[in-house]
Amino acid sequence: MRFIALLLLFFISLQADVNDTNKTVDYERLNIYKSQLLKLEEEISNNIWLKRYENYKTYKHIENELKKVQNEIKKYKRYSRYRKKVKELQEKEATLKNQLELLKEYRESPFSELLKPKQIEKPPQINNPFDIIEALSYIKQLNSLKEYYETKLNDFKSALNLLEEKYELLKKIEAIYPDKSIKKELEALKEEIKDFKENLKIAKETLAVYNRKIEENILKVTDDIKRQTEKAATIAAIILGLLILSFIIKWMIHRYIKDNQRAYMANKIVNFNLAIFIILVLLFSYIENVNYIITILGFASAGIAIAMKDMFMSLLGWMVIVLGGSLHVGDRIKVTKEGRDFVGDIIDISLLRITILEDITLTSYLHNIRSGRVIFIPNNYIFTDLIANYTHMGLKTVWDSVNFNITFDSNHKKAAHIAKETARKYAKGYTDIARKQLNKLRSIYHLKNTNVDVRVYTFSEEWGIRVSVWFMTNSYATLTLRSTISTEIIDRYLQEPDITITYPTQRVFLTKDGFSDTLPPKTDEVI
Repeated sequence: MRFIALLLLFFISLQADVNDTNKTVDYERLNIYKSQLLKLEEEISNNIWLKRYENYKTYKHIENELKKVQNEIKKYKRYSRYRKKVKELQEKEATLKNQLELLKEYRESPFSELLKPKQIEKPPQINNPFDIIEALSYIKQLNSLKEYYETKLNDFKSALNLLEEKYELLKKIEAIYPDKSIKKELEALKEEIKDFKENLKIAKETLAVYNRKIEENILKVTDDIKRQTEKAATIAAIILGLLILSFIIKWMIHRYIKDNQRAYMANKIVNFNLAIFIILVLLFSYIENVNYIITILGFASAGIAIAMKDMFMSLLGWMVIVLGGSLHVGDRIKVTKEGRDFVGDIIDISLLRITILEDITLTSYLHNIRSGRVIFIPNNYIFTDLIANYTHMGLKTVWDSVNFNITFDSNHKKAAHIAKETARKYAKGYTDIARKQLNKLRSIYHLKNTNVDVRVYTFSEEWGIRVSVWFMTNSYATLTLRSTISTEIIDRYLQEPDITITYPTQRVFLTKDGFSDTLPPKTDEVI
């Protein structure tokens, strides 16, 4: 449409240039109309309804062209002498189909959004105070829907006004310079204006009915909200009265009962009766339907859950432990709480806690000093603290290490070889067991490295070379194998003249006055 208008303006400009000087006034008027038409075309190009209408007309035009082409294909396909023509028509058919595919969203009438608005949802049932939130959301949704269609209708009216303005402007131009193209454009505009007016009339009537239905639903939901609010206010007043009464009774108990045990029991009775009365008030208020009772019990459970959060978290933790299978009775675990570690075997898993028996382990030796205690771990620790399982999914082995320090002039390669050979000798059985267990875990977990062979590392430290040997050992008796391998390696190191074990020492110098140890300690000397 904008392209046609620009062509008309160009044609009018050419006609105006060949006119004699006696038509200067008309030329000036023509320039004014030209400027107005350009501004109008800019507004028309930004109107969504007119864009949709143009795309809809384009779709219909292409659809008609496609039908003509398909009819021609049927007509010429019967004759072999028209093969070339049929091929050209088929190519044109494919092009038209692609164009229709691009414009398929404009297949339906552009006015269908106003003529067939969205279906209004049924009003929600307000049976308890919590349904008020849903009802308010429903009212807000209906108001938004009403505003949306009002905006769309106003845009539709604006589109019609733009078409009418353009029609009047082209009529003025035609009055100055009559032309067939302008006349043709006026006829097309007249048809569009007629189409828009007819659909606008239907849209107004449809939206009027639609808005009345929205207002009816809003009034119904508003009345339900008012009724439910009054009911909730009455219940709240009764509960508040019960709370005030219980506060007065507790104050009297505190004032007149001096025995702490009796006062404690009296307070418990008051609290219990208060809870019962509140539950009864709520139940009788919403006894119309069993679902209400379930809802109220749910609210009561929520309040109890908040008051007894840790207990409920422990119950939930028990469910996770039992159903998840991460911990079992007999597993050896390590629990870390506030920087302290406890290692032991699970001897019981109850609803609220895990019971472990502490064993003599490296943790006991290095940190706890003592062992043999029975430790109770709340089940909710599984969500908040670190629990390490040494025997998960049937694993019976863990990595352990022994470290030795030798002097810089020692034969560190030989020392590493001796350590690896000794560890491999004593840990072979556990290494084979670990390899089989890890291979079984491949079907459950993504394991990249299942190498469990003895590993030896050498590191350069401040006071010598550290030889660190790592090996697989029994999860339940790590200290036994650690002690065996340590003593064997020490014995073999002592037999080697080119391997010297080092440890922090201090050099002592003798003087005439006695001895002095004021010099800084040397940490790489052997005594």
